[in-house]
Amino acid sequence: MRGQKQVELFGTVESITYRNETNGYTVLDLSSQGELVTVVGNFPALACGEELRLLGFWTKHSSYGRQFKAEELIQRSLPSTTADLLKYLSSGVIKGVGPATATKIVESFGEETFNVLENDPMRLSTVKGISLNKAKNIIDSFNKQFALREVMMALERYGMSPTEVMKTYAAFGADSVEMVKDNPYILCEELVGLDFVRVDSLAELIAGTSDAGQRNASGIKYIVKHNLSNGHTCLPREKLVGPAQALLGINEEETQAALDFLIENKALVERHLSGRAFVFLPDIYLAERSIADHFKIMLRFPPAGRETLDAEIKRIEIKQGFDFAQKQRLAIKTAVEKGILILTGGPGTGKTTTINGIVKMFEICGYDVALTAPTGRAAKRMSELTGREAKTIHRLLEVEWDKDDNQIFARNSANPLRENAVIVDELSMVDVTIFANLMSALPLGCRLVMVGDYDQLPPVGAGNVLQDLIASEHLPVVQLNEIFRQAMESLIVQNAHKIVQGKAPQLDIKDKDFFFIERSNIYDAAAEVCNLCAKRLPAAYGYSPTSDIQILTPSRKGETGTANLNSLLQNALNPAAKGKAEIIVAGKTLRRGDKVMQVKNNYDISWTRGREEGLGVFNGDVGILESIDRKSQSLEVIFDDRLAVYSFEEAADLEMAYAMTVHKSQGNEFEAVIMPVIGLVPQLAYRNLLYTAVTRAKQILILVGSSGQIMQMVANDKKARRYSALSHFMNWD
Repeated sequence: MRGQKQVELFGTVESITYRNETNGYTVLDLSSQGELVTVVGNFPALACGEELRLLGFWTKHSSYGRQFKAEELIQRSLPSTTADLLKYLSSGVIKGVGPATATKIVESFGEETFNVLENDPMRLSTVKGISLNKAKNIIDSFNKQFALREVMMALERYGMSPTEVMKTYAAFGADSVEMVKDNPYILCEELVGLDFVRVDSLAELIAGTSDAGQRNASGIKYIVKHNLSNGHTCLPREKLVGPAQALLGINEEETQAALDFLIENKALVERHLSGRAFVFLPDIYLAERSIADHFKIMLRFPPAGRETLDAEIKRIEIKQGFDFAQKQRLAIKTAVEKGILILTGGPGTGKTTTINGIVKMFEICGYDVALTAPTGRAAKRMSELTGREAKTIHRLLEVEWDKDDNQIFARNSANPLRENAVIVDELSMVDVTIFANLMSALPLGCRLVMVGDYDQLPPVGAGNVLQDLIASEHLPVVQLNEIFRQAMESLIVQNAHKIVQGKAPQLDIKDKDFFFIERSNIYDAAAEVCNLCAKRLPAAYGYSPTSDIQILTPSRKGETGTANLNSLLQNALNPAAKGKAEIIVAGKTLRRGDKVMQVKNNYDISWTRGREEGLGVFNGDVGILESIDRKSQSLEVIFDDRLAVYSFEEAADLEMAYAMTVHKSQGNEFEAVIMPVIGLVPQLAYRNLLYTAVTRAKQILILVGSSGQIMQMVANDKKARRYSALSHFMNWD
């Protein structure tokens, strides 16, 4: 619509086809100059019969024809004719007034109906069938509806979008206008969650003048919050000064004053660690502190020990038909005798075998064991490898939502887990917030086994739990470093260990499971990656391009980034066709049959698994777009064994997943992995990113690109620095 002139449209709401109450996205029919027009856009709550003046563009939809895309609601008015008054009141917008009652009211007062409701509402009790008590209830509902309308209109006049207005009203209700005028920067707070730069642009329009103290405090909090997405749980105080000055245009003295104000008012927490001042958001500080405090209690009052008899381990070995290695035996004994264990090791070192041994020993001891992992795919893989049910951490803790739609867990310190032994896999993926919730739900005396690969990438969320716990040197750690003979037959395993040791992988062997295809041109590399996925591997091995093959790439951008590769692969694997449903959401074309991934946690999306029902789809979940229904403005995605239903607006958090970043692949394994390795920016050309990608492949790994780029990645052991405090808090005070 770039370059297209906006036009006005005036008319009366005839019907509302669809509405998303979260963000106000609405599809409605508008009667305008004798024509019924389909209008789409984000609106505050509307009702049939209202008169709207809109600003927007005419568009043509492939299936539904001509539509008006509303960009701005210029004016809304109450109905002016008796017919429209009847539609409005019959719509249910006023609680207690249905079609029958609406007809009686309009027949009694005609075009004076709204004047009566506003200025002489007790006259309603003169209408047959409306008692004095019912009249009071109708008046109360009418007043609330008008308060909502006034808030919506007032905030939109400040330049806020309908979606932003809906979030604000949901957070602050009838007091929204006064609260926002008093301090526009409350819009940055978690309840609304608008970006600081966006709020900064609105502040003068809203408040007339910008309060420097409010602005500076909000800007600094924004910087600290932004760094959570970079994995930091805290920041050195001195490192906040420069970014704050650049963002806010203030000097160092003003920055320090704003920091002191935030700390004094407990909006930030400051702690001195090893002689250096660090600044935390309060909830993240409490999460790291809580993890450390729980471990200190477990170390001070450990689970009741039990000697592990060699004869018991021997019986397990006889039953499974092989012997445990020395360190595997040590891990099993430590888990039983000490009750706390960190088990780490690379591919082929027997982590799964060891987990199975620990589970069997726990069951011999009579313990009730819970198996858990951070993602659905990781939990499913854990189930397949152990033969026992494994749940995601969210599901284990019985995630729920409060009245404000905030995530809470039914399992917590007041209502702990029933199990008295918990084994957590893929701990390298777990951030401090979810791990703190898990720790608080452990009952007193519960055994805890934490499993992960120390050399993999840290979690997408904030913190570095696995590495920090190992670094603290307070917990029992068993590192498996012996590669078993069967695993050594895999070149994937051999090369993974070479990479993590900083040695060059073997790239010239053509009859194993690890392949390298040299392509010196980045465009040729992208074409070869797509050809391998769409044609060569399916033809040679019978692999499905969607369920068996996964393209992993370090970057989202560039010719070999996820955006371009997904576009190429969508055209190759799932091209547009007559009769195949598709939609454009947030600039992306999603088509029935596409492989898609959820990129943000959404706790409101409903799903079914057979007769089981639930809520919540999480960042990193991958599925297939099963159907698109334009009439209901919804689509369905199958995630493994769950069928999730999305509104079109919620689908903005879906991306194609033929190719995904290495970071997004953590916790997953795929039959075949293809990875382009060429033209990387230095920040992404490092060792444990390559190692993580290689260890995602079960049967075949193919690198496409430059051998020189691979060697650069192997040589670069500079991991991205994460500021965290967990290992420090683990020390005894």
